[in-house]
Amino acid sequence: MKKLCIIGCGGFAREAYTIISSLGWEEKFYAFFQSDSHYIPNTKLYGIDILPISHFDPNLHQAVIAIGDSVLREKIFKEMPADSTYYKLIHPNVIISKHNVEIDVGAIICAGTILTCDIKIGQHVILNLSSTIGHDCVIDDFFTTAPGVNMSGRCNIGKRVYIGTNASLRGHNKICDDVIVGMGAVILKDITESGTYIGNPIRKLEKKSA
Repeated sequence: MKKLCIIGCGGFAREAYTIISSLGWEEKFYAFFQSDSHYIPNTKLYGIDILPISHFDPNLHQAVIAIGDSVLREKIFKEMPADSTYYKLIHPNVIISKHNVEIDVGAIICAGTILTCDIKIGQHVILNLSSTIGHDCVIDDFFTTAPGVNMSGRCNIGKRVYIGTNASLRGHNKICDDVIVGMGAVILKDITESGTYIGNPIRKLEKKSA
């Protein structure tokens, strides 16, 4: 059986390890891994080795990428060996209905999260503490919620979308790829252009000219 590993050693990686502990998987866990460029030899986290990603062996290790930044998480994924395998990390008190909830590989779902019914979750998605996902939502790869995000039914979310703490989405909303939504934002309409959005209701932040 392959040993479980976490890619990352920052704040969210530490939170991911608390899920490992809650599941009683400590004996299955091998190490944290970080990029070779940031690696400091002989460092540990909670008494567990931190190793450079170049030491990751797909024949021996199975990973979850615990990096909160959606874009960076995808970048790390693309740098991993092509034959790497990934597990799902789901806190034991997450509520997931038995009615057509699909969760793809690499997902990390934190404590207090609720997924209702007829939901599709893509690869390497992070649903942070106490997020709620309503019926018939489709969420693409590398999506991230900060804590307390509430998504109503029939939302369709693109790749590399990040939604900040306590933001909320009205039902039937669509969000295109590469969008960042600020904390506390209220999304009442589709987002069709990549960029950063804030406010209630949301508005796009325009880049300042030089």
